[in-house]
Amino acid sequence: MTTFTELGLSDKLLAVVHACGYQNPTPIQEKSIPIILTGRDVLGSAQTGTGKTAAFALPIIDILASGRAKARMARSLILTPTRELAAQIAEQFGQFSKQHNLTTALLIGGEDVHKQTAVLARGVDVLIATPGRLLDHFERGNIMLREIKILVIDEADRMLDMGFIPDVKQIAGALPKIRQTLFFSATLDETIYGISEHFVINPKIIEISPEFATADTVEQFTYQSAPRKKHTHLCELITKENVTNAFIFCNMKRAISGVKKALERHGLDAEALHGDMTQSARNAALARFKNNETRLLVASDVAARGLDIAKVSHVFNFDIPNNPEDYVHRIGRTGRAGNKGRAFTLLATDDDALALAAVEARIGKVIPKYQGSPDANKTPAPASAPAPAPKNTAKTSKKTPNRNTASERKSPPDCSGNRFADSEHTPAFLLN
Repeated sequence: MTTFTELGLSDKLLAVVHACGYQNPTPIQEKSIPIILTGRDVLGSAQTGTGKTAAFALPIIDILASGRAKARMARSLILTPTRELAAQIAEQFGQFSKQHNLTTALLIGGEDVHKQTAVLARGVDVLIATPGRLLDHFERGNIMLREIKILVIDEADRMLDMGFIPDVKQIAGALPKIRQTLFFSATLDETIYGISEHFVINPKIIEISPEFATADTVEQFTYQSAPRKKHTHLCELITKENVTNAFIFCNMKRAISGVKKALERHGLDAEALHGDMTQSARNAALARFKNNETRLLVASDVAARGLDIAKVSHVFNFDIPNNPEDYVHRIGRTGRAGNKGRAFTLLATDDDALALAAVEARIGKVIPKYQGSPDANKTPAPASAPAPAPKNTAKTSKKTPNRNTASERKSPPDCSGNRFADSEHTPAFLLN
């Protein structure tokens, strides 16, 4: 088995790596670090949770060990799509560069611009930023990019999804033509290959895992529910499972508040995390979750990538993601660093079934039903079975069929009849 001592890192950096408890590199680290140390461009791909950050952070620290940053200039630039991922990368650089005299700056939205400007004025060795905030400082003249020696574009596929590629191209246009570029993405497809051509020159292509593969350390299940029962079923499932801590993902921000309130009504502690929160509130919620002060984090896909929190036991998809790639990244929050994890996806509508089919086609496997789901394996009664007769009456009761006229909209999937009790629907005037 390969060790970090075989990858060409300096003795000083190896001492820090070993002190942090790292002994053997992951495949992406093993293949990337020696190539990066030679100064060659890299086009790398590995599934989430496999250590991509250390794969570029460690060699960059060694490369920058000699030299000094000039005022209002940076020597290396790491671009990321989200604030949380940028903060985590900055944390890892700080962890690995303890024995090196390197300065680091973090440029993200929601933080004090004046404090960031003061840090930039002194010059930085490692500049970690989201594209929008970096362009803001660049256009104000707070940072010059002509001394950048290394450019890292992390989570390029997410950059594409979030519409940041034009900003990244504008930033790259202000950099020196002669530089080293490291282009990392969780997935490599024709679109990503096409985008990478704007940034890398004759790159070494490092692709570790099959496209859209899910980690073997994560057990995956679907959980059959109904639109008006999802909150209840989610709470029951969390109670039934031995949940140490868990991410709960929703597609829409407005759904996050409803899920959080439902969990709290059932006596379960939960935090919310989404893009409309202030950065300080997001940092506080994430810190409480990391410190095990809160067991459940209800989040949008802002938390689906890059967040490396040790020993997350479960992931729950309250909503199944519309993009199959996001499914891979969501469940990748558990089962990390060789630990086991469990992921559950709640299904309630016909649209959910279609989205699940797209996910299964993309990952190349069928996700089994959770056997403990109350509705998972119900066997419908035979069509010929007679309806039981009510007591003390000569008439028999039979469920009313769903009679939609040609001009009516199709009934919702959880409505099986025309009566109040059949539909499981509560009118708004009764909610008060």
